[in-house]
Amino acid sequence: MASIIHFNISAEEVLRAKSFYENLFGWKIEKFPKGPTEYFLIETLANTGEKGVGGGITKRQKTEQQITNFIEVDSIDEAIAKVKELGGEIVDPKSVIVNRGFVARCKDTEGNIFGLMEMVN
Repeated sequence: MASIIHFNISAEEVLRAKSFYENLFGWKIEKFPKGPTEYFLIETLANTGEKGVGGGITKRQKTEQQITNFIEVDSIDEAIAKVKELGGEIVDPKSVIVNRGFVARCKDTEGNIFGLMEMVN
């Protein structure tokens, strides 16, 4: 079964959002060293103390960007095809995440934005 693997928080002021979430939840947030844009990785912990779902903070590019949940899939190409088949839309096409895999953002039939992520080993 597919599960949420990552979330992304869009922010007008990335450093302000970083400070907010660090102080609110105690999350460890560090700058991602590679990539074309300023991006901060978020490390969360579950209530059990085990590693939780990871996330990121990035500069908001579009006014409708809010928090996006990313669902891990075995094949991003197959998942994109299925989104289209079921009446959804591709908002941001498949792109590479350096040393991690592939990502795409989609819109469901109700207008909700979500992400797909295929991890590579």
